[in-house]
Amino acid sequence: MHIMIVTDQYPPMIGGVPTVTHNLALDFVERGHQVWVVAPSYGMRDARRLERGVRVYRFSSFEWPSYKELRIPFLPFMPVRNLIKKSEPDIIHIHSPVVLGNIAQLLAGGLRKPVIATNHYLPINMSRSLTSDSLIGKHFSNVSYSYLVNFCNRCEYVTAPTMTALQLLYDHGLRAPAKAISNGIDLTKFTPGERDPSIRQRFKLPDDKQLILHINRLSEEKRVNVLIDAVAKMRSNAHVALVSTGPAEAELRAQVAQLGVEDRVSFLGYVREADLLALRRSSDIFVIPSEADLQSLATMEAMACGLPVVAANAYALPELVHHEKNGFLFKRGDSDDMAYYMDVLLEDAELRARMGAESLKIIAKHDRIQVLDQWEEIYHRLSLEFLEAKVRRMQWRVERKHPNYVPDDTHRPRIRRTGDLAL
Repeated sequence: MHIMIVTDQYPPMIGGVPTVTHNLALDFVERGHQVWVVAPSYGMRDARRLERGVRVYRFSSFEWPSYKELRIPFLPFMPVRNLIKKSEPDIIHIHSPVVLGNIAQLLAGGLRKPVIATNHYLPINMSRSLTSDSLIGKHFSNVSYSYLVNFCNRCEYVTAPTMTALQLLYDHGLRAPAKAISNGIDLTKFTPGERDPSIRQRFKLPDDKQLILHINRLSEEKRVNVLIDAVAKMRSNAHVALVSTGPAEAELRAQVAQLGVEDRVSFLGYVREADLLALRRSSDIFVIPSEADLQSLATMEAMACGLPVVAANAYALPELVHHEKNGFLFKRGDSDDMAYYMDVLLEDAELRARMGAESLKIIAKHDRIQVLDQWEEIYHRLSLEFLEAKVRRMQWRVERKHPNYVPDDTHRPRIRRTGDLAL
């Protein structure tokens, strides 16, 4: 098949959506499909490259004022239209309901291409300050969902990574056919393993303390401040490793200093994937206080490595973390509650082992292979439906001109499976 993935977030940007879209593109190429990615460039020039078999087209853009690292393209209608006509995609899969996604959706209608939209967004992802404002927060959320659902209802099919995420769309008026499809995880890559003492030395982590791991963007809606408050309230003398960077880092460092827990919290910044795997396997528990996750790749990866989890009881996290099964859910924003559950786990090795084993059972249904099979089934079905509709339109036009026309099924269009086109 010819597959076009449209996203405003793609590597080198770091985060959940860039990881999901990048992995999808690579996995579909590995399965023999041809894949085009439409994404913003990191400058004022358009660019195109062949990246591990994926044809990546980047369009000139500027930085989003309120969200560092997110790019806004300069409305490349004609270049995207030309690319769609050249590549002839069987399916256009949109992961960002803003500039590039809107352009692709508008063009797809005229060019008669089926569109799938996957929603990864919450209003709080755009602005926590606006969402939490007592005067305009509700209005901001309603306007955001109105726009999002209107976009989704113009697509042939809609997906979200969890039932929680999908239900939010239904609650705000989603009418398009839809299904929850996990972002998936490579269970051959993320597995339990032996602890690596050298990884602690490399990142200057104490080797005589239990290790609490947190991996998430350091931004306001991820509520890392709640975790830092909880560290100051814990009985256990464990150490917290914060992996990633983000706009809230300076504020969080100041909070650590103010609470006097500098010797218990380490900011590791960006960590390459090989070291991250070793860190997971060398940690005792994984924690996530976020109030803005419609799934959580970081949590899924930790679970696949056999870790128990302490998570905020917010949005889709309870679909991964089952309270008192593979971890604990604490009241969102409550650092006392979070500290209590971290202590419970850290003080009981048998409980950690039992809950870690349960994490492995729960994460099994998110196997990447099963997820890719679901995508291929949907892609093929929608492509076939569009081709059949095209044939019916052609036959109808011919029958209007020639009433005695008998259709010949031997000329029925078929979906492309493979093929070669130049970049």
